[in-house]
Amino acid sequence: MNLRDLRYLVALAEHKHFGRAAEASFVSQPTLSTQIMKLEGELGVSLVERTPRKVLLTEVGREIVQRAREVLNEVEQIKLIARRTLDPESGTLRLGIFPTLGPYLLPHVVPQIRDRFPRLELLLIEEKTEVILRQLREGRLDAGILALPLNDQQLHCEFLFEEPFVVAVPEGNSLTEHRSLDLDDLAEQSVLLLEDGHCLRDQALEVCQLAGASEKSGFRATSLETLRQMVAANVGITLLPMLAVKPPVPQVAHVRLIPFRGDAPSRRIAMVWRKSSAVGGFLRAFSSLFRNLPKGLFEPPK
Repeated sequence: MNLRDLRYLVALAEHKHFGRAAEASFVSQPTLSTQIMKLEGELGVSLVERTPRKVLLTEVGREIVQRAREVLNEVEQIKLIARRTLDPESGTLRLGIFPTLGPYLLPHVVPQIRDRFPRLELLLIEEKTEVILRQLREGRLDAGILALPLNDQQLHCEFLFEEPFVVAVPEGNSLTEHRSLDLDDLAEQSVLLLEDGHCLRDQALEVCQLAGASEKSGFRATSLETLRQMVAANVGITLLPMLAVKPPVPQVAHVRLIPFRGDAPSRRIAMVWRKSSAVGGFLRAFSSLFRNLPKGLFEPPK
């Protein structure tokens, strides 16, 4: 058994197809198939069920793939320790971030990252929270920027900032008479929300329940930009994170942004990584750049 064969097996588990797994592994399909068969022969068990249309892992195959991912991740950590020892601020950092934060936070941070760590190659992966957490556990990401709370004892959470919400209201809505809002003002309002899988949906639903508002039936958006345009079309109101309404994000016509009075509903953002990570010390220094954001960024728009 060698690491190459374990990588082939993991690729096959991810793609569930010999041809696509071989392409992803930069080898021919016969080569990958032969090595998988040799691995099965060495272990004395069947790892995959070969069907005409796709490949399925056996029960023992799924368990071995999970262990193989852990082994390959530990090997990468060993290599990472060596690279970081030679030059702590160079190499590649794979950072996951969720879609309702990434496009609005990164313009304020990436220039600082380039100035502070000019030799660092930053690979940004935009995925929903569940995907980021899974890829962190599998070692396919080095860190993630996610909303709290997270219940995973394997992960270290470094709090970054708290981001308040504002209410996006169409022109003509009765709420436009207010300069600021209480939660009670949202009662009986029809609120536009994102589709399932977005953490912002869960956060907005919690606010709706507290306020006595209801979700707009028959509609779920895939992005904040869709929500914004639906508000402009007078379909309903929505909650937007503060960063999503600040420059360089352009204003949308026929949409009024109204802040909350007092302690506004908000989401807490943290950078997370495996407690076993070889670059935990570096990630603490790296995360500080996400705390040192421009002044006034979380103040209500004027």
